[in-house]
Amino acid sequence: MKILFVGDCVGKAGRETLKHFLETEKEKLNISLVIANLENASHGKGLLEKHFLDMVASGIDVVTMGNHYLAKKEILNYIDNYPTLLRPRNLPKYHPGRGDIVINKNHKNIKITNLMGRVFMADYVTNPFESLEESVSLNPSENVDIHIVDLHAEATGEKQALAWEFDGRITALIGTHTHVQTNDARLLKNGTFYLSDVGMVGPYNGILGSSRDAVIKRNMTGLPAVFDVQDDDTFILNAVILDIDDQTNKVIDFHLINKLYSKDEVDV
Repeated sequence: MKILFVGDCVGKAGRETLKHFLETEKEKLNISLVIANLENASHGKGLLEKHFLDMVASGIDVVTMGNHYLAKKEILNYIDNYPTLLRPRNLPKYHPGRGDIVINKNHKNIKITNLMGRVFMADYVTNPFESLEESVSLNPSENVDIHIVDLHAEATGEKQALAWEFDGRITALIGTHTHVQTNDARLLKNGTFYLSDVGMVGPYNGILGSSRDAVIKRNMTGLPAVFDVQDDDTFILNAVILDIDDQTNKVIDFHLINKLYSKDEVDV
């Protein structure tokens, strides 16, 4: 089975680029399951219900989030209606939503867990190691065959530490949040696939998808700036395809995607 995991989707440009990719490539690549991080999908920060539904209709099976999970407050009113919309599992218990889902594809029970790191991130999240341990401990009773983890975090050291701690106990740990695809995809010693960050989908000539001018102003002057989505004519799609063996339920091959599209190809 092949699983597609897509990096942070930024704004309308990201949504339309991802929809175009799924429409033209999903069947051709024989993708069985699509996981996408959509925490930046609505105007660059947060996720509106209408955009969630639109992206699910385009072929996304499970949506993960991150530190901008509450940027669009309406999510508090609708997240509990959609089990396949995840928010970080290690948020305080008062937050609505869930951090895990088990779905069945190709006669396999596939668990997806969404976590958030603590280093350089929100100080209110609980320990991601303890949260993942709780999740993994449920796997036998849930009859989990494959377990994919989205770790939304800044520090590569924290991401690697979590991956090594759970090497062999989860199928893959894939990082999101930095919007920059890293060159460290690998299989760890006990078979867990690891990638520090899968990258992003959205404006190619922005700064992490945001307006260049705004980000430059903020960094150069220290003055406040609104980080709108970059107006662009070139779009990037970063993702990874995991090829999972039907017998062992382990990743036997992987393929990083780093693809550019023009405005002629994607209607934004």
